[in-house]
Amino acid sequence: MCSSATEIFILFDGFSEIKTLENEEVMLANCTCTLIKSRGINIIVDSLTPWDSERLLAALQKHQIAPKDINFVVSTHGHSDHVGNNNLFLDAKRHIVGNNISFKETYFLHNWTNPYVINENVEIIRSPGHTPDCVSVIVRGSNLGERVGITGDLFEKEGDILNDSLWKDAGSYNEDVQKENRLKIASMVDVIIPGHGPAFKVTEEMRKILQEQRN
Repeated sequence: MCSSATEIFILFDGFSEIKTLENEEVMLANCTCTLIKSRGINIIVDSLTPWDSERLLAALQKHQIAPKDINFVVSTHGHSDHVGNNNLFLDAKRHIVGNNISFKETYFLHNWTNPYVINENVEIIRSPGHTPDCVSVIVRGSNLGERVGITGDLFEKEGDILNDSLWKDAGSYNEDVQKENRLKIASMVDVIIPGHGPAFKVTEEMRKILQEQRN
């Protein structure tokens, strides 16, 4: 049994790939979906597409979590594969979609020059680039590592560090801003959970590559 006060469970690894279907080029994609349990607080990060509700509920049930048990819903940005099942969690204290924080019709103002702190182990920071409003979840002292970043599409997958066309082709509202924030997050954490691929450890070599790309 894990003794950590904070546990991260990757419910689904995201993916993205270009394919040809019926003579039409399409992208097949879904996001990484993550559950955080931290000091009595349950957080779901990126809730898949609207067609994934049954499998998301089944995955949560394996962790003895019902929708009413989720306290915070975080969508790293507002694209459909990251917000598709937010409506399952209407008892959550807060819904955070990008840099919008709400409960029902109430929107809470937050100065995003500072992190949005959920507890001493979990906070949310701005990480624009893929969209202007992207955020990342920073988790400290977890079963997956001392410092973990759940980044959404700031990082598509591990391979996009060597092949930066992977994140650029996925869409970037500002490539320079995204480069800056990719380096910032990689310098802060030891493990990254990207938007469309498995988690990976951040190495010094990766940080050097990101530094060179930013320059």
